[in-house]
Amino acid sequence: MTDLSVSQFVNDLAPVESQNTADNRKVGAEIFIEKLHKFYGDVKVLEDLDLNIQAGEFIAIVGRSGCGKSTLLRLIADLEQASYGEIKFRSTENFREGITSDDIRVMFQDPRLLPWKNILENVQLGLKKQQHEKAAQLLEKVGLQEKSKLWPSQLSGGQRQRSALARALSHTPRILLLDEPLGALDALTRLEMQNLIEKLWLEQGFTTILVTHDVSEAVQLADRIILLDKGHIRQQFKVELNRPRKKNAQFAELEQQVLDAVLAT
Repeated sequence: MTDLSVSQFVNDLAPVESQNTADNRKVGAEIFIEKLHKFYGDVKVLEDLDLNIQAGEFIAIVGRSGCGKSTLLRLIADLEQASYGEIKFRSTENFREGITSDDIRVMFQDPRLLPWKNILENVQLGLKKQQHEKAAQLLEKVGLQEKSKLWPSQLSGGQRQRSALARALSHTPRILLLDEPLGALDALTRLEMQNLIEKLWLEQGFTTILVTHDVSEAVQLADRIILLDKGHIRQQFKVELNRPRKKNAQFAELEQQVLDAVLAT
């Protein structure tokens, strides 16, 4: 179902001009991945993978189904353990090794809202009582302040995903992991969600890793695109397009480059 209510605030969600500086990116964390391997029995999902991600960087990971994209996200989120290799983090505020579980949040294709709690209560999950006002503020940011007392079943798909985004950001994460969260949305709602994610990323400066099958989405959002193939990094693309991004000739050229590389795997 098309999320028509977004039209009430879509003008506020248009991507703003990129003004990322050390000041507004300080919340992000650097990620260092070294010699990472993941096996399931005899099946090699990730093999000898090295990747450094800068604090506040927006990374998109593309590749064919089964190439290890979602597995990599789950390893970064500590939802699974690597067979061997290391994933290390460094805060840009105090350069300490390691971060807490609250510093990493994951948003899945399924919003995973609790059906017996209203939207505000879902966003408040895990917050201390004195932080509950923050949940209401985030719902306002994603345009759901008037829906806060509704149940998840009363919302459209786009509204549920905006609720899930608000919940993920309620803990002020240093790292936001997006595992194809927009894959099930209609085209219009998907574009609006892309704008919203970009707007909040620019405002808050968290490090973001997006797994997507949509090459256009990767070019629209990412600073850098990683192509995975059979558990290896096959190619990397630096996206040097100004924000807000327009689907012009430069955009189309890079999109075609990435798509050709994916199809060649």
